[in-house]
Amino acid sequence: MKISVLGSGWLGLPLATELVEQGHHVNLSTRSESRLVELDKISVSSFIIDINEFSTEVKLFLDADILIINITSKDIGSYANLIKEIENSAVSKVLFISSTSVYQAGDCNVTEKGQFENPQSVLFQIEQLFRSNSKFKTTILRLSGLVGYSRHPGRFFKNGKLVQQPDTPVNLIHRDDCIGIINSIIEQAAWGEVFNGCATTHPNKRAFYSHARSLLNLPAPEFNEATANQVGKVVSNDKVIKQLAYEFLYPDVMSIKFDA
Repeated sequence: MKISVLGSGWLGLPLATELVEQGHHVNLSTRSESRLVELDKISVSSFIIDINEFSTEVKLFLDADILIINITSKDIGSYANLIKEIENSAVSKVLFISSTSVYQAGDCNVTEKGQFENPQSVLFQIEQLFRSNSKFKTTILRLSGLVGYSRHPGRFFKNGKLVQQPDTPVNLIHRDDCIGIINSIIEQAAWGEVFNGCATTHPNKRAFYSHARSLLNLPAPEFNEATANQVGKVVSNDKVIKQLAYEFLYPDVMSIKFDA
């Protein structure tokens, strides 16, 4: 299968590597010409693509069956222009990597059923641009906080930075599980869906970040006790487990090993 991956950062690069190893032909984008040599090392076709200003390369980049969008931009106008390019391409399936930040705050167990999203969220509005388009099928994957390898949560709070709302639950996912869920969506042709990507356990921030700091032999971070009584949401992963039969590699965030 021919797959284009828009974005070659912390998640996009290892994702592309995995897809190549599975035998897919992969187009991979970067915004920096200096990274082309690095991308070529993993046997992908590399392209310089910036959705804020398309070059002629975008047509070759979108010569694929599936487009995976994995960038941080929240420019609605640029995404609208990207959709026009997709409409005139071979792409028939889009996997949009989103975030569980589209859900409203509150003391609740949030699922993909449609009653928890914040309609004012720009990211949610971008999701709707893709989902409402009839020229291709879109699946949305909403990922929680990304951790793993060099992204060590023990380093998230340093130099006296306070942990806000310390007694609210964490919603996190390991990078390997992000890639695993993406693979499951592609392999099972689970298109036209919305999925949450989040680990199963949700310790509170006080417990988790104290633990993460201890892995680095550092003292616990400082907590903003003035916000200690605030509540927070728990992101459900039931749908990916039941519908995709996905087995998490790191279901328990307290058991994750990180690079030092």
